[in-house]
Amino acid sequence: MSITTTRTLLTRSWTADVDAVETAIGRLTSRRRPTNDCRVALFEVVGDANLHVNVTHRHQTQAPSGWAGPAVMPQGFVHNRTFGEMPPNQIVRHIREMVLSARI
Repeated sequence: MSITTTRTLLTRSWTADVDAVETAIGRLTSRRRPTNDCRVALFEVVGDANLHVNVTHRHQTQAPSGWAGPAVMPQGFVHNRTFGEMPPNQIVRHIREMVLSARI
C-alpha cells in the first residue's frame, strides 16, 4: 500500500507548512506500512485563506474528529478538512490520524 501527496497552492502563504506535511508523510511511510492506499491533496481555494486537505482512501475508514465525509468517488472514499491558524506540527498530527485511520 502507498501514500502519495499532491499540492496545488495559489500563494506562498502555505508553502512552508505543506513542505513540513509532505516531509512528515514521507517519514511516516518509512516507519509504518499503511494498510490502505491513500492520497493526500493539499490545496488553496480562491478567496479562502485556509489550507484545504483531502484524504482519499481506497477502502472506507473511520474518520477522526474534525474531518468531513466520506464522499464516495470513483477514486475511493474522500474526507476533507481545512486548516487556518495552526502550527505545522498540529496540522501534521491531524493529517497523520486521518491517513492512518482504521478501515471499516
